[in-house]
Amino acid sequence: MNLAAAANETLAHNSNVLVYSAMAVYTLAFLAHMAEWVFGSRSKVGRTAAALTTQVAAPAAVPVQTRQQGGTAVLERPKVVTRSTTGSRDVPDGPGAHGGTEKGDLYGRIAISLSVLAWALHVAGIVTRALSVQRAPWGNMYEFSTTFAGVAVGVYLLLLVLKKNVRWIGLPLVTSVLLTLGLAVSVLYTASDQLVPALHSYWLWIHVSCAIISGAVLYLGAVATLLFLFRDRYEAKLADPDGPQPGNFATSVLERLPSAASLDKFAYRVNATVFPLWTFTIIAGAIWAEAAWGRYWGWDPKEVWSFITWVAYACYLHARATVGWKGRKAAWLGLIAFACYLFNYYGVNIFVTGLHSYAGV
Repeated sequence: MNLAAAANETLAHNSNVLVYSAMAVYTLAFLAHMAEWVFGSRSKVGRTAAALTTQVAAPAAVPVQTRQQGGTAVLERPKVVTRSTTGSRDVPDGPGAHGGTEKGDLYGRIAISLSVLAWALHVAGIVTRALSVQRAPWGNMYEFSTTFAGVAVGVYLLLLVLKKNVRWIGLPLVTSVLLTLGLAVSVLYTASDQLVPALHSYWLWIHVSCAIISGAVLYLGAVATLLFLFRDRYEAKLADPDGPQPGNFATSVLERLPSAASLDKFAYRVNATVFPLWTFTIIAGAIWAEAAWGRYWGWDPKEVWSFITWVAYACYLHARATVGWKGRKAAWLGLIAFACYLFNYYGVNIFVTGLHSYAGV
């Protein structure tokens, strides 16, 4: 055996310890985020935001007044905000997960601090895994999953640093990260080892890293899209006098989210921003395939589903840009596109045999 190529078992073990440690801290962050939502649930700010939403989404009928200008009667028409033809409403954003309370905000800050600590341990585990085999740490599904989760958290923290209003992503993100890492360490785990010769290429660094970054950002867009569907339904019911009124926990969560229009806009901007990188990912994969297998495209299941995912997101962006789709129709199309990405990763890798199967799980 080539000792230089053998995996460093000590570093591999340390990597596992760091990943498990990160999971423990992510669990604490999850609990802190839950406390943030709970202790912010009955704030005056939250109730005020819900009241404003109700007033804007279902404005009361205001009589038209007249005033005289010389001998001409001029109509005084009040400015009324109504549901637009695209399905969005001009309603205020909610106060956030903390609901405007000091206690809720304190737990939110604790949750972010714990997320930063967990992310640092997480990244250290990924880097240590790479050092144990002296290669890119995404050569199999276990490594891809751990890196994917780390990049998703990193993008979220970067948006916070840039002062973006994204704290509402914290709870679903940490929940998803825990599920992803749990699946990685229990089902997808692969011992630290060298890869087959076909994967020893600089394209491993380029192609797979772009796929990971694209998927992490598309995930954030999918979270915003899913929350948009719930928030949009909530706003629609508020327009109905018999609809839900603030008071229970589920309603409290919905009233503190950004408005449906803000969530819709965030999802669109995120997906549109990362789509060129996903396009480059497919192109880079084709170039690597030519170098490794002597052809750019061979209708391998992974290639086919990568292209299907690209087409789905292209349809989503095209519908938004040219047809003017917004709201629920675009949201469902965006979720279908992300479902294609998930199947491309989990479904194809686990259940379908192809040229990409040699990396194992």
